[in-house]
Amino acid sequence: MRQFKGRVVVPGTCTAEALVSRGGFNTLASYQMALMFGDKEVKCGDQNNPDLYKKPMLGKALCLPMTIGSTTGGMVLYTACALNKQPACMLFSMPIDSLAASGAILGAVWTEGKMPVVDSLGEEFLEYVQTGMTVTVGPDGTVTV
Repeated sequence: MRQFKGRVVVPGTCTAEALVSRGGFNTLASYQMALMFGDKEVKCGDQNNPDLYKKPMLGKALCLPMTIGSTTGGMVLYTACALNKQPACMLFSMPIDSLAASGAILGAVWTEGKMPVVDSLGEEFLEYVQTGMTVTVGPDGTVTV
């Protein structure tokens, strides 16, 4: 078991199964099909992300380096929270971008969808964590894997 310390972007705690992407997370491509067609498991629709493609994201600890892609990414995260289709948490090895941060923060403030977000966990975090591992997020940005 290892601990990593990051910066709290959206406060909260959770314990969930890790779903890991080694590449950037395209928020729109990943969520578009699930949100448009009511996929109950919220399977990732981004065919350019082999780590996540067709894997359920709902209730997972989404472990990522960063988000990439469309400027709609923040609204997509907010919508996922509003529809209760968000991951259990989002954990970034790098600093979060302003669009993803705004969507996650709006989701926390304006919806019932709780999704803790921690960034700046470092490269070692993403090298260590594997899909299927149990991840616990503490209120101070400590992530235990």
